[in-house]
Amino acid sequence: MDESTVDKFIAEITGGDATLMLITQIFLVVLAVVVANFFLRRALAKLEERTLHTATPWDNALVSAARKPLTVLAWIIGIAFAAQIVHTETDAAIFEAVGPARTVGVIACITWFLIQFIRNVQDSIVQQRVARGEPVDRTTVDAIGKLLRVSVLITATLVGLQSLGFSISGVLAFGGIGGIAVGFAAKDLLANFFGGLMVYLDRPFAVGDWVRSPDKEIEGTVEEIGWRLTRIRTFDKRPLYVPNAVFTQITVENPSRMTNRRIFETVGVRYDDLDRVEAIAAGIKAMLREHPDIDQSQTMIVNLNKFGASSLDIMVYTFTKTTAWVLFHEIKQDVMLKIADIVAAHGAEIAFPTRTLHLPEGVHVDGPAAEAALAAAAAPASAA
Repeated sequence: MDESTVDKFIAEITGGDATLMLITQIFLVVLAVVVANFFLRRALAKLEERTLHTATPWDNALVSAARKPLTVLAWIIGIAFAAQIVHTETDAAIFEAVGPARTVGVIACITWFLIQFIRNVQDSIVQQRVARGEPVDRTTVDAIGKLLRVSVLITATLVGLQSLGFSISGVLAFGGIGGIAVGFAAKDLLANFFGGLMVYLDRPFAVGDWVRSPDKEIEGTVEEIGWRLTRIRTFDKRPLYVPNAVFTQITVENPSRMTNRRIFETVGVRYDDLDRVEAIAAGIKAMLREHPDIDQSQTMIVNLNKFGASSLDIMVYTFTKTTAWVLFHEIKQDVMLKIADIVAAHGAEIAFPTRTLHLPEGVHVDGPAAEAALAAAAAPASAA
């Protein structure tokens, strides 16, 4: 059925009334769009459900990204076609903008689809590698995804301007001249942008890492690395938003990438147990050599280190195999309790601060008050 046949059919059912014919044509176009949208949405929903069970992430990412843009695109084309019919019948000047508006709408839908497709592929790659137990660099994947989305947006903007009749060379030239002024006005924004770029390139930390800075009060787990800000969740669960430019000026420590955790303790033994110190140190070292959670390839030191004010200080210096914070403290507790057992097994005691009161020969202390004062003087010293 050609266009003239459709026009004759509409003229017959409307009795030749021009206004009624126009309304009927618009109604039929809108009805066709609604019906087409209904079947299109159902077909895409069925197709997306099937792609969920495939091994490759590309098909599901493609269909899922196309669902909404395709339905919106159908409405744009249908409404533009209806507006074109009205323009043909009425010759109103306002409908001359239908063509450019339709072009911009089509470009916007394609851009929407591409951005959503890139995001879906990015998420699918991460999920599949995590499901297979493979390591995944979320920071790199996120950086590539953001670069691709920015490229799509810039390209879509240039194509849209060209479609509207603007000269791309003129726009680029204006951008080069205006970029100088923008650079001065938004220097902090650009500093943060390039700071984020350096974080992506140098990768001193990634999402999920525990970071801290000795120069600033920054410590927590990295949750997101953006182009302007990095969000860090502190250990008291508060979000900390750090401008990326800060990371180009401070030292950043990444404890998440440590290879071992260190046990560095001092064990104080009484001066009365001086003859047992060597055996105690040897026993502690033997215990550490046999401990399954101590890394034997790392430095291990167990020696008398200092004659303290009220104790003989034995330095214990070793490293655990684990870097997990909670497990490390469990291992450290086990090691310290075993050290206490070794000290006790040698008939020695762990020292604590004391006072010794020396009285001149021939001096006696009598009476309850004097005995109480003597007991107080001989009591252990306070922590202060």
